[in-house]
Amino acid sequence: MNTAPDQPVSPADVLLHLSRRARHAESVAELRFIAVNETRALVHYRQAALWLSRADELVLSGVVSAEANAPYAQWLQRVCRSLAARPAEGPLTVTTTLLESQDASEWEEWLPANAVWLPLRCADTVVGGLLLAREESWEPLDLQALGEWSEIWWHAFNAKTQLASRARWLGRLARVQPENPKPASPHSAGGRFAASLTAFARSLWQSPWRRFGVLALLAALIPVRLTVLAPGELVPKDPSAIRAPLEGTVDRFFVVPNQRVKKDQPLLQLDLTALNSKLSVAQQELATAEAEYRQSAQQAVFEARSKSQLAMLQGRIAERKTEVSFLASQLQRAQVVAPRDGVALLDDPSEWIGKPVATGEKIMTIADEYDVEVEAWLAPGDLIDMPSNTEVKLYLNAAPLEPVAATLLYVAHEAIARPDGSFAYRLRARLQPGQPRQRVGLKGTTRVSGGRVPLIYWVLRRPLAIVRPYIGL
Repeated sequence: MNTAPDQPVSPADVLLHLSRRARHAESVAELRFIAVNETRALVHYRQAALWLSRADELVLSGVVSAEANAPYAQWLQRVCRSLAARPAEGPLTVTTTLLESQDASEWEEWLPANAVWLPLRCADTVVGGLLLAREESWEPLDLQALGEWSEIWWHAFNAKTQLASRARWLGRLARVQPENPKPASPHSAGGRFAASLTAFARSLWQSPWRRFGVLALLAALIPVRLTVLAPGELVPKDPSAIRAPLEGTVDRFFVVPNQRVKKDQPLLQLDLTALNSKLSVAQQELATAEAEYRQSAQQAVFEARSKSQLAMLQGRIAERKTEVSFLASQLQRAQVVAPRDGVALLDDPSEWIGKPVATGEKIMTIADEYDVEVEAWLAPGDLIDMPSNTEVKLYLNAAPLEPVAATLLYVAHEAIARPDGSFAYRLRARLQPGQPRQRVGLKGTTRVSGGRVPLIYWVLRRPLAIVRPYIGL
């Protein structure tokens, strides 16, 4: 970097120089060296450490390689893992409060008081970071320049890593067909086998179609996650079913669909005509029985026969009172009230008016509108092996780009008949924390993720299931 003798070097010039060094680095090792040693040209620091989560790799400033079993290296790896777990969008000033108590107590033994952590991200996950430490406090301009430099270096590191990985694969493919294979002795069995194997590999790799077949075979063995799709919807998590308390016909509703209700609020009423008639007849019979009792009680003073009938008349009065009490309670139960606060979930109320219902027949549901679970129906051919905590995603028809993430609760052990005549297994999954509030009743397509299988099995699973009944395999 050429500058005039009296002209100060600006941070922008240093960033430009470091960016050029990162782009022109010949290897990944050189990029690591630039990160921990040449960053000193941008800001002053005493110690630097580059940590990458893959293989728990650690690179230190001023040394050729870090001793993995050294106490300092092990302590520094724990510190970097703790800092990587902290949410940070940019440079993070490190204090001992961010660390575990044991690691914080050893800070003064290993590093200066002031440090800054530069997280390295892959998508939304921190996969590494650069830790710089010095005695002086960090200025805002220093943190801004370090944040820009860490993004530049990470971009160059990713590009160089991908090129190195591609070069290794090309080298392995080139070694399959050696340019000058060493001839083996034709008189030894090992030499004849090696020569035959080399000739087979050469002939296999020379043909484009054979190369395509080898690559296709390798691709067919790639493990992928087995997934199945099923129709699903959001259903109430803890609903309260409102059922007919007695046999009769629905007379009227006091609520409309999706109306919020309070506990003990009237919901519906059955036809009271028959009950009122039965109650009137029972009350009249009770009055008649009481009149007969009074008459017999008066005659019992003079006639012994009337005195013997008093016990029977008392029993008849008790029977009529019980019947009146029962009909009165039935009349009270004919008006159904809400057992809890929530939303009334029902179809068109006009379809229920005048409809006869049996005791226990479900009429509506009271539930929390946003306390929901995912319910799906798996076809018998899609019942794959689903371990505990299997991931379930519901892609709603109303919002297909915002899937609802859930965790499997259970799958029914027996398939039941669906309204369309098919059989399916009921699946229930609870929503994961942090999901947006969704209203009950929304429908969509559910994707259930199982274990990993070869790609060839994932492709041929359904075709084989279709043709298997015909070919007998």
